[in-house]
Amino acid sequence: MAVTRNTLAARVRDGAGKGSARRLRAEGLVPAVVYGRHLEHPVHIAVDPVEVKKAIATPHKLNTLLSLTLDGQPERLVLLKDYQQDPVSREMLHADFIDVRENEQIKVNVPVVLTGKPVGVTEGGILSQSRREIEVYALPSAIPEKIEADVSHLKIAQSFHINEVKLPEGVRVKSHVNYTLAVVSVPEKEEVAPVVAAAVPAAGAPAAGAAGAAPAAADAKAAEGKGGAAAPAAAKEGAPSKKDEKKK
Repeated sequence: MAVTRNTLAARVRDGAGKGSARRLRAEGLVPAVVYGRHLEHPVHIAVDPVEVKKAIATPHKLNTLLSLTLDGQPERLVLLKDYQQDPVSREMLHADFIDVRENEQIKVNVPVVLTGKPVGVTEGGILSQSRREIEVYALPSAIPEKIEADVSHLKIAQSFHINEVKLPEGVRVKSHVNYTLAVVSVPEKEEVAPVVAAAVPAAGAPAAGAAGAAPAAADAKAAEGKGGAAAPAAAKEGAPSKKDEKKK
């Protein structure tokens, strides 16, 4: 898919510093700068932040080619390299543009999209993507919207590396490290808590419920053997005995 090219109007700004920036924002503009190796010095400009966001509202986002018109000067081909926002209001505060040439490759970051369902995922593995973007070199008109990577062949414990990516024509990756883009990891085993079985009493042993009753029964038999029956539980304290009645 070809890179979209949009037009963005700008004007040269003379002042610098916070005071100049405040005056520009009062006019609905923000300070910006254009730099590049073909420029003798950076060009300080002012742009409409609303128009900047409209210009890059394409599938290519920051990689959208912009034809910058500047106070009657010849159009400049630029890319929005970066911009700063207010942390609270999210309003654009400053923008950086890079001057590019149609016949020279430019370094940009392009999103990586994984396609296909890995074999290892079907077998219970977990697919994780370690990089969402990769740095590539391409002509401004050949910058891809995204780069797809087919990972359907990955098995459990296998990785997908940058050298395996099939890049579009005219797009290159400059890296001495064959870094990992995705991996299918081994699923973690769930730990099952051991089940503690209830103790089963041996044959002839008293049940747990009767353990407390056995000593009580033994004490009652011992009392009977001494010739005295156990006093009834309902006897009242202080009741007169038979001897006391005879004395009366």
